[in-house]
Amino acid sequence: MNITTLPYLKNETQVHYEGSIDKLGANADWDWWLYRDGRGEWVIFDVYGPGCIYNFVQHRYISSEEPVFRFYFDDDEAPRFVIRAGEFGIKYPFVEPLASRYIGPVDNGRGPIRVIRSFLPMLYKKSCRVTSSVKLEGFDRSLGHGGWGHIVYHSYTSDPGIETFTGEEAYGSLIRMLKNVGSDPKPTDHNIERILSGIEIAPGEARAVFERKGHGALNAVRMIVGKRERERLNDLWIRMRWDGHKTPDIFVPAGCFFGNELWENDARYLMMGSTRSGYLYNYFPMPYWREATVELVNRSDDAFPVTLFEVHYNDSACYEENACGYFRASPYYDRNHTEGADSIIADITGRGHAVAALVTCFAQKAGVVSCEGDVRVHIDGIRTPQIESDGSESYACYGWGFPTPPETNPFSGYDGLPDNPWSMMRTLLADWYPFHSRLRFGIESGGNNDQYLEHSGAVFYYGRDDADIICTDALDLENEDDIARHKYRAEGGKRVTLSSFFEGDDDHIAVDGAGYAEMEYSTFTARVNPANMGVRLRRRSDQNIGRQAARVFVNGVEVTERIWYFADRNCHKRWLEDEFDIPERYTTGKAGLDLKIVPFSLDGSERASWNEYGYEIFCFI
Repeated sequence: MNITTLPYLKNETQVHYEGSIDKLGANADWDWWLYRDGRGEWVIFDVYGPGCIYNFVQHRYISSEEPVFRFYFDDDEAPRFVIRAGEFGIKYPFVEPLASRYIGPVDNGRGPIRVIRSFLPMLYKKSCRVTSSVKLEGFDRSLGHGGWGHIVYHSYTSDPGIETFTGEEAYGSLIRMLKNVGSDPKPTDHNIERILSGIEIAPGEARAVFERKGHGALNAVRMIVGKRERERLNDLWIRMRWDGHKTPDIFVPAGCFFGNELWENDARYLMMGSTRSGYLYNYFPMPYWREATVELVNRSDDAFPVTLFEVHYNDSACYEENACGYFRASPYYDRNHTEGADSIIADITGRGHAVAALVTCFAQKAGVVSCEGDVRVHIDGIRTPQIESDGSESYACYGWGFPTPPETNPFSGYDGLPDNPWSMMRTLLADWYPFHSRLRFGIESGGNNDQYLEHSGAVFYYGRDDADIICTDALDLENEDDIARHKYRAEGGKRVTLSSFFEGDDDHIAVDGAGYAEMEYSTFTARVNPANMGVRLRRRSDQNIGRQAARVFVNGVEVTERIWYFADRNCHKRWLEDEFDIPERYTTGKAGLDLKIVPFSLDGSERASWNEYGYEIFCFI
């Protein structure tokens, strides 16, 4: 994990989530399995194609049977790695602080509960399957039930020189860095300090505290304030502009910028943090190529004294402008409640990747349980969330609410009062969320948007204003003219119709559609931009039956980097949009593609469960 490379935008990566989401869209987030394999193990993760697991979280009652997790890679018959839940935090390489355990309180009889989590990167060249020895289901402690959790992972369009995880990798330098939370994790050679001490920002004043012409990068921003000012930090805003941009790249309260809006306790993460003594830091690299300006803005009616404001910068930083994004924050989502719908903390357009998300929550009074809202992230306009969470606390990689603040690890955590208010931080240093045209980050108020909660926060990202993906064609299988225009054919398939719902915030809106299922293969043509740098296919389908798999052919040539495979299912919210990225070696220089989709069964069934109700075709440019 090289922090200095975070500004570089990467094109051939997607982020995904697999976890225990209530299939009805409510709050019964306790069942987590895909299918049972021939060994009798419960499969909780199953993907094909090169990729990397970055985040593994599982929480269950300590009185229930202890699961054994087995990790299979690249179609191996034997597991490459085996670990018991109780070994997280102590069995190499799942050791502190890369991996850890947490046991929540009794909490008026709701607990105690054990949470295990890992941020250990686990690469694979071809495939990955994770199993549990016990079925992760139910909520009844007396019956030994329990099983909440998730896996967040990247998938790669092609193999970028991956070496599959063995469990014997050398993580010593990474572990040492993570144990040194509070210090800048980046090399500090050639840093120059700009230090202001004893300054006072008048009411309504915007004070420039750093201005620099030329190219370079900010490496660290630190601040010290007094006790009274610590409690007023949401009155002091930080405004940053890179290269003379008309719209500020960052304009958020100081609490948000340093990763905690409540200041009840110390909350220190690797890249940002704060202490009750008034020391605050942000270590994300912030490159610029022509000029940089940092201002402190006092939005209160009283003067705001700042004991110390410190910027470390590097004039010789050599970030390549065309390959990098600017460090930015989404427009600050000021404290608000959205009745019956998700609070949309960020809706970002352009291209880039998210690297941190801060959300603060207030219920109507202190102590009210307010943890049930799921985080839902939609990327590039896809209607199926690509990232979700079984409750707010699971997004921060904890469990059973927010009863014991502060809880922190180098990557995530929360501060506040027991249950609420809370301010949670999730940094995405390896499992960042790439987007090419849009990223939408929302959170529920309660288990089904049925609770009065007020949220605030922002998403931090590296980005550019322009999109680098365009939709060049679409095939609607309900439209006969579209079918004819694209020369669509579903050999041996049957016509099917569906009226159902997508998962997520809009899961109450019925959508109708028609398509084809159980075909031997389907073929169609698609318009693309000849100057494309790869093509993305987005399919609309019925996910009533899981483990849908197909091979993809482009102009008669099979895409060998991966198969198109979606292992999960939902018999209630049945609409699904999933995607398949075709590397540029199959598509560049072509104005049109002849596509062939050949379904096949992974479970031994005679007929594949594949179906399709339409496609959108996108070109990377």
